[in-house]
Amino acid sequence: MERGGDMGSRRNLKRKFQEYETPIFGLDELNQDLLERVLSRLPASSFFRLSSVCKRWKSVADSATFRLACSDVPSREPWFYMVGSHQPPHCRRPVVYDSSEENWKVLGCPSFLRPEPENEDSCCNFVPVAASGGLLCFHSESDGFVVSNPVTGFHRRVPSPESEQSPLQAIAMASATNSYKLVLVSGEFPKLSFRVYDSGKNEWGEKTFLRRKDPSDGNSNSIEDLDDYPLYFLSKCGNLVASELQRSPCKQYSSVISSNSGEETVYFLSPSGTVVACNLAGKWFVEYPRLLPLDHEYSIDLVECRGEVYAVALSDYLESASLRVWRFDDEKTWEWEQVSAMPPALSHEFYGKAVDINCAGAGNRIFVCASCSEFCRYFLCNLEGNEWVELPNGNGNEFSCAFSFEPRIEAST
Repeated sequence: MERGGDMGSRRNLKRKFQEYETPIFGLDELNQDLLERVLSRLPASSFFRLSSVCKRWKSVADSATFRLACSDVPSREPWFYMVGSHQPPHCRRPVVYDSSEENWKVLGCPSFLRPEPENEDSCCNFVPVAASGGLLCFHSESDGFVVSNPVTGFHRRVPSPESEQSPLQAIAMASATNSYKLVLVSGEFPKLSFRVYDSGKNEWGEKTFLRRKDPSDGNSNSIEDLDDYPLYFLSKCGNLVASELQRSPCKQYSSVISSNSGEETVYFLSPSGTVVACNLAGKWFVEYPRLLPLDHEYSIDLVECRGEVYAVALSDYLESASLRVWRFDDEKTWEWEQVSAMPPALSHEFYGKAVDINCAGAGNRIFVCASCSEFCRYFLCNLEGNEWVELPNGNGNEFSCAFSFEPRIEAST
């Protein structure tokens, strides 16, 4: 009897629970506004599948209010736009590494990258050179610039500034909510200058020259507007010791932008291998101490992670190869400080192989492409825990470098 009583009590409790249980609604029962808000929280990769689900979801994908809902999402896991070792094939089939789903994806090819029917090699004119927010910047020596949203395929052509005869050293990009800026650094060391394109004004600013400054001088004036982002870039060859290592054509203007310390500063490698810091607001530059001894053969790249700029360097050390991440302390010690190092078990294969590294920063992570004539390897470093993971190959493709961007459907060109 007691057992039967217990069972009856459980049935009564179950019925009461079902009476108060929250009803389950299907997505089709949501109004348009709520449906758009729900779908905007899905992973960005789902955008490619929206139009094939039903007519209503297709209308969501094309809706301006859906893009507005997407803009309310504070951040998305980064994608890495991969650049192939052999440019023509990969130019037609852009590939990205999705860090949220930890897999590779093939994107639709935007029209400006498709070869013309009469000229199969025409798409090779444009190569990616910079990224910011949800946008990528492509450059062509003959056709100027194209700013593109890799997710939607929308793009906009930006002409090169007129009367620019100095050799180009760096191309950088900074994006805001509804606008973006391109920064060009040009000239021969030590005579450097820069120009800025503002998408809001749709025009290039005037050329501004930089002067040499002694490290013992005081800090420059503070910066107050959107132009005031630090710009960091590398020269084409690095230094004389590393001149045999040829950087990817996409990375010859390698650059990153950071708002750290509220001052815009340009970092690049001089022909002698020293790091030169150019403050764009104060219009001055200064040389930093050498990162590694002159007799060390190494490959180097710069990345930005959450406002900090790091140098990633690969060098041969004690019969092995060492890949390390460095940060320069320009406030207290005036020295390079190591912040992370790849485990020797992962980097040993690079010893004596003349490996070239090209990196991209996103959040607290650094994506590393390590390539040479024998192999291509891809790694992801978490700076917070000094965790290094080797990624699977790119569906059989070989990539020499990558650019980091957020997959933002709403990012406008």
